[in-house]
Amino acid sequence: MAPPTAETPIPAEHTGPGAAPRAWAVRLVTVGIVLAALNLRPAITSLGALLEEVRDGLGMSGTVAGLLTSVPPLCFAVFGVMAPRLARRFGASAVVCAGMVAIAAGLIIRPYTGSTVGFLVASALALMGIAVSNVLMPVIVKRWFPDRVGSMTGLYSMALALGTSLAAATTVPLTDALGGNWRTGLVAWAVLGVAAVLPWLPLVRHRGAGPAEPARPAAGTGGGDGLRITRSRTAWALAVFFGLQATAAYITMGWMAQIFRDSGVSASTAGVLLAVVMAMGVPLAFVIPRVAARLTHQGPIVITLGLCGLAGYAGLYFAPSSGAWAWAVLLGISNCAFPLALTMVGMRARTGAGVAKLSAFAQSTGYLISIPGPLLVGVLYQHSGGWGAPIALMAALMVPQIVVGVLAGRNRTIEDEAATSAPAS
Repeated sequence: MAPPTAETPIPAEHTGPGAAPRAWAVRLVTVGIVLAALNLRPAITSLGALLEEVRDGLGMSGTVAGLLTSVPPLCFAVFGVMAPRLARRFGASAVVCAGMVAIAAGLIIRPYTGSTVGFLVASALALMGIAVSNVLMPVIVKRWFPDRVGSMTGLYSMALALGTSLAAATTVPLTDALGGNWRTGLVAWAVLGVAAVLPWLPLVRHRGAGPAEPARPAAGTGGGDGLRITRSRTAWALAVFFGLQATAAYITMGWMAQIFRDSGVSASTAGVLLAVVMAMGVPLAFVIPRVAARLTHQGPIVITLGLCGLAGYAGLYFAPSSGAWAWAVLLGISNCAFPLALTMVGMRARTGAGVAKLSAFAQSTGYLISIPGPLLVGVLYQHSGGWGAPIALMAALMVPQIVVGVLAGRNRTIEDEAATSAPAS
């Protein structure tokens, strides 16, 4: 049975005067989506690869370095909630274009600020660009490709995973090749940000060439500004699912290499293992959304990913070094809950306006939920003197992730739930 999103009608704007250049515009949007997705994680994973050098270079305390791992979800929560309002005023393409500019600017500025505060502020600028783009990518996919939500979400997720793993695996070798200065190694990723700006510029200048911003829906559709998303149980389940998978992802990006190093794995091998975790998302992030879009209930995928995560954490707990490659693969599979969550965002709302609200709500609420996780892992590690307690925490969080993911995967829409729960007039 086709998902509800597959039946979304193509807006009338596609057949009007602006429809003539739509072929080139669709190709440009596709390139823009891929390049934007490639930029949504290198600002984080490139820093993780050089965190020790950055700490030494800026005189950063261990506490501040630990706090730095919680800054990305905080920025995503704070700035992501602004994305739908900005998109309504300026257009989604313009906001994503500005987001790419912010990413490039932040990556250029932060290595050369000379202080911890300046580094954090410039990082926040880049993360602001990532936040609004995170929220608006499902909206753009829904608007431009209403009959291909699964495949386009897969393409976007695959590019995101590729950018994540490339930054994790190549930042240190790239830094060495450029002279060994950590500042040069970090600023090099700004080139990718600049490239991502280019395809969005014509779309900003020629807004009439593609789908217009969604008009207010007809009465009874449940979309638009009248949608009270907090009345939807599915929206809440998806937000919590998003938050728990983000918690696991940021713990992985911030601490997994250190877990392997402390178990006796060399620093270079630990970096490659982290890259393996990230790289598993490259093929699976393309496959999982396509499979999910064909199912009426995404619960089985949620359970499969969760079981892989539990097996990976069990391996880390009992035999961290001897089975390191197997645990990296299992945890990499488990981390593909992110593209699944994005796919469900597109499937759990009928309209573009509904997707925008659901994306902002699920991501902003979810990232707020994820903020304490990486910091708590650092505290547990420091006070327990080992990785047993932190790994047990990671495994424990996987159980509620499976439960809420199954609830979020049910075949229903937020518009219907909000309408059902609305008080009678």
